[in-house]
Amino acid sequence: MPWGPFYEQRVYNRRRDVHAVYGGQQQGGICTPSQHPVIIVFTGSSGEQHGYADGWSSEGVFRYFGEGQLGDMVFERGNRAIRDHLVDGKDLLVFQTRGREGVRFLGQFECAGYSLETAPDRNGAQRSAIVFELVPANVGEQVKEEQLVEELELDVDLAGLRARALEAAQLTPQVAGTAARRSLYRRSAAVRRYVLARAAGICESCNEPAPFVTLQGKPYLEPHHTRRLSDGGPDDPRFVGAVCPSCHREIHHGLHGPARNEALIQAINQKEALARR
Repeated sequence: MPWGPFYEQRVYNRRRDVHAVYGGQQQGGICTPSQHPVIIVFTGSSGEQHGYADGWSSEGVFRYFGEGQLGDMVFERGNRAIRDHLVDGKDLLVFQTRGREGVRFLGQFECAGYSLETAPDRNGAQRSAIVFELVPANVGEQVKEEQLVEELELDVDLAGLRARALEAAQLTPQVAGTAARRSLYRRSAAVRRYVLARAAGICESCNEPAPFVTLQGKPYLEPHHTRRLSDGGPDDPRFVGAVCPSCHREIHHGLHGPARNEALIQAINQKEALARR
């Protein structure tokens, strides 16, 4: 799945194709551009010399060691940026360093959780290391909502759905492996259920009824994340709208997409202001 100019498994020049366009730190493994809603991570083999390495787990989670060469790793700078990227409304991109070949785009990911593990630092001393649990973006969208029914409960009013969605948008939990994936699915579903319920079958962009009813008998609308280039994941529901497919496509691809997105933000703000009373 592409993200902006990047396509999965294609190789790019880090300086020319990444930093010249998005800025950010040109050294190190975590890049935090100040002018774009994105966090860019570079993974390579540098950790192997210290006895640990990034890579895929058997649960389909990409385990990424945080930054910090000496002493315990802490949630500052790049580590905080990865942990909080969904709360901050930023996409997370992962590139694999290929030496002189360049950097290979592995795709867009979401931080589903993290663990604290004992690993050696640059001098060989044992310390507490942060290991992020990264899941390919939109994997949560592939999980049918009925698989989470027992956890979400269907007989919850709008205020209850809002409370759950706001809770889901908070800081990334300290969970790993299958539990991290499950947590991400549950949090994403909570946000999705609330914004669709808030819309009540009416597109929050054009104010027209949903174009059709689904096989489950529900009005069809699509969640749109107003702060990010991509959609999906447990974003703050105050920055997610429920829109019809036509408006959704125009926002992402239309000439007046930015203006329509800004109008949607204002419409959501008005609804959320009423919900807080």
